[in-house]
Amino acid sequence: MTPFSYRSNGPGRIVCLTEETTETLYLLGEDERIVGISGFTCRPREARLKPKVPAFTSAKIDRILALKPDLVIGFSDLQAVIAQDLIKAGVNVMVFNQRSVAEIFEMILTLARLVGAESKGIALATRLDDELRQIAAAATVFRFRPRVFFEEWNDPLISGIRWVDELIEIAGGTPVFPRLREQQSATGRIVTAAQVAAADPEVIVASWCGRKVNKAEIARRTPEVAAVRNGHIYEIKSTYILQPGPASLTEGVRQLHTILARVGGATPAPGLPPLEKLDPALRV
Repeated sequence: MTPFSYRSNGPGRIVCLTEETTETLYLLGEDERIVGISGFTCRPREARLKPKVPAFTSAKIDRILALKPDLVIGFSDLQAVIAQDLIKAGVNVMVFNQRSVAEIFEMILTLARLVGAESKGIALATRLDDELRQIAAAATVFRFRPRVFFEEWNDPLISGIRWVDELIEIAGGTPVFPRLREQQSATGRIVTAAQVAAADPEVIVASWCGRKVNKAEIARRTPEVAAVRNGHIYEIKSTYILQPGPASLTEGVRQLHTILARVGGATPAPGLPPLEKLDPALRV
């Protein structure tokens, strides 16, 4: 009879279907477990050397199975069909559904426990929480908290999801459509140009996934709002802010804070500068 064997420290071969779990495992020092990543992964740069599963809402199941994963990790209902097909093929699947800052922290801690790295997960979460607190404290000295419209997509116009709105508040701003943040589906966060004009944001931050932001288009759409009149239209790359994971809690919120500090007439939190490419309007 073959003796029963098991791993005491979690799955050894993991395929990550979204970027945020890949980045989390790297930050935990557990990247050797990763045998496959999403083809859209940008962070961290060294992860791009891993085998890619080039899909988000659809995937070639055979390519995932060829990687012989102990576990496949996905995100939300958007990957429900992929998860179902993998489960039918006998693969262990875990799907996170984090949509708020608190849920991002819970994802990080859960993933750390899953790979037997709970103490590393606690240390990482503690560091990220401390940085958010420093940014929030720095925002208290702003002359005012600018009204912010976060544009997640341009046609139709889509307002920011919950974690983005929460990070805007931490960074020193006031989202103009706070009631929409609870809508998980993008279709529930559609707004009109007339609604944006009525909200009169003092800052427009745009992040169009997979597309460069066209500021001239934004200015033509709502020329009457304060953000357009005063030249406060900015872009944050989607990989920094639209990934519900460490990127948003670090680079994403730092870039938001840098933008809002400029508009609010204050200095950003010391020691926490953005580390990636900034909107050219922010460079000094």
